[in-house]
Amino acid sequence: MELLNGNEVSNLIRASIKEEVLKRKAEGKKTPHLAAILVGADGASMTYVAAKEKDCIEVGFDSTVLRFDASISEEALIAEVEKINQDKNIDGLIVQLPLPKHINEKRITEAISYKKDVDGFHPMNVGMMFKGLKTFLPATPFGILKLIEHYQIETSGKNCVIIGRSDIVGKPMSALMLQKNCTVTVCHSKTKNLSDFTRQADIIIAAIGVPLFLKADMVKEGAVVIDVGITRVDNPTNKKGYSLKGDVDFEALASKCSFITPVPGGVGPMTRVGLLLNTLDAADLPK
Repeated sequence: MELLNGNEVSNLIRASIKEEVLKRKAEGKKTPHLAAILVGADGASMTYVAAKEKDCIEVGFDSTVLRFDASISEEALIAEVEKINQDKNIDGLIVQLPLPKHINEKRITEAISYKKDVDGFHPMNVGMMFKGLKTFLPATPFGILKLIEHYQIETSGKNCVIIGRSDIVGKPMSALMLQKNCTVTVCHSKTKNLSDFTRQADIIIAAIGVPLFLKADMVKEGAVVIDVGITRVDNPTNKKGYSLKGDVDFEALASKCSFITPVPGGVGPMTRVGLLLNTLDAADLPK
């Protein structure tokens, strides 16, 4: 068993991004600039945005965070998005989700210019991704691809099972693994006899959001297992009062796997790198 070490791989990619930014600056080219919109004071969202801001500083990007009260109207938020769309100094824009219930997330996502949609959620970018054209890929699937490439995991002709069908991970991941010449099966909450599919899989990508869902008896010997899930589980023995668990029962099935991601330290750091890579590419697009 070999760990797919997201911390290690992400650090290598960050170092290469930092070198590229220094080179761009030396050549008089534009410094990549990422803007983030944060609505309300949700603790997790504030943490995520702060981490993204820190990432930008680390690699030499410019960074702007716009904070708005949770009471902001949908129309007012769209107006703020449009301001950034028109700002030629800003290359990428993310709107941190979830948004307050009175705001239509789909409408906000679609209001972002697809040329600045470094989250890869705009229908234009989604369509280009499914067509196999160069575009901004959703950050988590992008990061997973980079992890697979780094460890030189063979994908051609392999059976890949994806557990979960979200727009953020499951659906785009299925398209990208098809492009990697896998035979792809997407399983979800309505799938009958799910274990029959996972036991045949050479590669399993678990993104269902249920802690410890994938058990040892659901995986064949030598499988590659990539765990996208991360959930806080009560743990009185931990100083924080909780532990972070993935969708995979790591301790029970790690010995059966050829490669497996840990949680934390697997997919999470690679997601953040995916966003940075998209922003770097966005800096070269005409605004």
